Amino acid sequence: MSPRRSLVWLGLTPEPERELPTTVAALRTAVRDLAHTPAEAAQAERHRVERLILHGTQQRWLRYLAEVTGLVTAVAGGARPGDRRAALRAAEVVLDHHRMLIGLPGTGYGRTAADRRALESAVRTLRTAPPDGDRG
Repeated sequence: MSPRRSLVWLGLTPEPERELPTTVAALRTAVRDLAHTPAEAAQAERHRVERLILHGTQQRWLRYLAEVTGLVTAVAGGARPGDRRAALRAAEVVLDHHRMLIGLPGTGYGRTAADRRALESAVRTLRTAPPDGDRG
């Protein structure tokens, strides 16, 4: 197997593929005019994650998780409306994943350093701010 198609990243943890579809669907649909039910949105996200896991690479997977990080930090920072509990759960799952990258060969851990810092900040914010986002 060539180093470009290494599958070692798939062995980290099942939580992202189990937890992210529902939480990410909730974050994505928070600002859309819902053409689909929450269950349909979650199923579409589940298919996306499944395709990434079955046919993707670590690089593509990390890009997806960076996209999730962007959604989370936008909700935490108030730049985007969204379910703060879903944002917190997504942040915790991605942060745990990124921390485990230290045990894998390659540059994944270093590549996710900025995302880890952003997620740590978002987790602090989401845990301390009221669920409705009212800080005052």
